[in-house]
Amino acid sequence: MNWCIIIPLLVGAICALLGYLLGKILKNEENSGVDVDVWKNKVARLEADLKACKSAKELVPFNAAEAAAIFGKKIKENDLTLIEGIGPKIAELFHNKGINTWKDLSECNVEQCQSILDEGGDRFKIHNPGTWPEQAKMAYEGHWKKLFDWQEELDGGR
Repeated sequence: MNWCIIIPLLVGAICALLGYLLGKILKNEENSGVDVDVWKNKVARLEADLKACKSAKELVPFNAAEAAAIFGKKIKENDLTLIEGIGPKIAELFHNKGINTWKDLSECNVEQCQSILDEGGDRFKIHNPGTWPEQAKMAYEGHWKKLFDWQEELDGGR
C-alpha cells in the first residue's frame, strides 16, 4: 500500500469531519442567537399585553351620581374623608405621604396606615386604621351600597 495516497486521504477525512462539526457548532450558535431574539420579542409583546390588561383593569370609572344617591350627599372622587375614621387632618397626613387616592389607600396595609398615624404625633396614635384599606378598596371599585352598609356598623373606622 502506498502511504503517499493514504495520508492525504486520512488528513482530508479528518479535515472534512472537523469542518462538518465546526459548521454544526457555528450554525447552532447562530440559530440560538436568533431563537433568543425571537423569544425576547415574544416576551416583550406579552409584557406589553399584560401591562395593557392591568391598566384596563385599573380603570374603574367613578360614578358620582350613584355614590351620592347611596350616601345622600355629594361625594368627591378620591376624597379620603369618605372613609369612616378619616377626617381632614388624617387625610392631610396621608396626602403628605403620597397616598392621595382610594386606590393608593387600598394598596396600603394596616401597619403602613398606623405608621403614618404614629408619625403624625400623639393625637393621631389613638385612631384605628384596621378597616381603612378595605373601605378604600370598596370606594375605589364603586361598591357604594356595600361600603355604606359597612360604615353604618363601624364606629370611627373600627
